[in-house]
Amino acid sequence: MTMTMTMTATMTTDVLTLSQLLSPSFPVGAFAYSHGLETAISEGRILSAPTLQSWLMDLLEHGGARSDAVLLNAAFGAADDLVQPLDAHARAFAASAERLRETDLQGAAFCETVETVWGIALGRLCYPVAVGRAAAILALDPELTSAMYLQSFIANLTAAAMRLVPLGQLEGQKTQIALKQHCAAIAKQLQGATLDDLHNSAWMSDITSMRHETQYSRIFRT
Repeated sequence: MTMTMTMTATMTTDVLTLSQLLSPSFPVGAFAYSHGLETAISEGRILSAPTLQSWLMDLLEHGGARSDAVLLNAAFGAADDLVQPLDAHARAFAASAERLRETDLQGAAFCETVETVWGIALGRLCYPVAVGRAAAILALDPELTSAMYLQSFIANLTAAAMRLVPLGQLEGQKTQIALKQHCAAIAKQLQGATLDDLHNSAWMSDITSMRHETQYSRIFRT
């Protein structure tokens, strides 16, 4: 009974801590980035809730969302002297200048805030590596961290689509609900992931990210 209560209390604390770390109010500026989604919408590739859901599903299974989760788990389990090489690998894996800017600037803001609030010096790490290291230091559950990171990733892009498609708020919420189980399943699957598990075959997302660099009129930074 005591063990069950302790585990429940720990899990509740983890959820609350991660809700804060991955909240839209946490100052990483996630609202400014669309991960190439703005160009995909501008080119008519995403026109509705179903096409948005299909695009986001590809990111979860084959693209940037999945690779971020791999990097997060690799950072969670990395020895201290391997964090910087891992971060360098993560930066090299960015498919475009904007993708690199996205992960670098969000990561820098995350690291600065974590050091100011929790007193944890992470240095300057790209975003998923920074989240993984913070989760390890704070002794958070890695599977839960991955699931909530993926949910935050999807929520941010859904919010961008709601402004650009435009997409109604109810459709946006239904999209997130439809993808929730996939966030949980991928988080479970990637427990203990290493760089050997890193791959990306969502090439259209990479291409739209590259095209966004020269898009004439745009709202988002990526």
